[in-house]
Amino acid sequence: MLNINFVPDDYIQNSESRRINLMYLVLLLVVMAGLGGSFISIKIRQRALDAEEELANVKMAKAQQAINQFEELQAKRKVMMKTALTTVELLEPVPRSVLLASLTNNLPRGTSLSRLKLIQKEPSNRTAHSTGGSKYQQAQAETAMSAAASVSPEKLLETHIDIEGIATSDREVATYIEQLNSSTLLSNVTLVESKEHKIKNDSAANMKLRRFKLTAMLKKDAHLTNEDIKTIRERRSENAFY
Repeated sequence: MLNINFVPDDYIQNSESRRINLMYLVLLLVVMAGLGGSFISIKIRQRALDAEEELANVKMAKAQQAINQFEELQAKRKVMMKTALTTVELLEPVPRSVLLASLTNNLPRGTSLSRLKLIQKEPSNRTAHSTGGSKYQQAQAETAMSAAASVSPEKLLETHIDIEGIATSDREVATYIEQLNSSTLLSNVTLVESKEHKIKNDSAANMKLRRFKLTAMLKKDAHLTNEDIKTIRERRSENAFY
């Protein structure tokens, strides 16, 4: 049977063109909608990342501030520790009252003190440098100097003591020097001067005494226990300054 198509070819082509154009338009709309959705999603994600970045910056700023405060506290702590160590090092290992009691305890009969002076200063040989001797001696000297350089200056201070007094004779002065040399607190007790000293007395002629001057050093390793201090103070004689 013969099929006859009464629809014009132009109409069919136009219909197909419209359908194709409609498909393209739908596809374009779908693509545009996808692009719009992707753009919106990217923007939302970008805003979220910006917010996270801002929050991270705030946290980093707070962390940096905390680190700075911690560093300041550490610096202050180091200064305080250094000050405390310096204070501890400057504390006298032997109280002056105990030292005075030890000096008066060793006074022979008929002897009294008139003046006492304590001076702290650096050792005279601290800055000296030995250029002679063998290489071994030079190496020992350099080692000692490097060890001294690592110690704080407060620990290197020496306590020198100037002692002045009056005795009946040079025998008492010699006895006093001998007793001080045997003391656990002093070293290098040396006689500086001993000369005649006259005192006017109404009941008799002028009394002839000996005015003496001594120098000594406090031992660096002198450390007394509470019992030693108690014993020294209990034995303190009744001798008074002249």
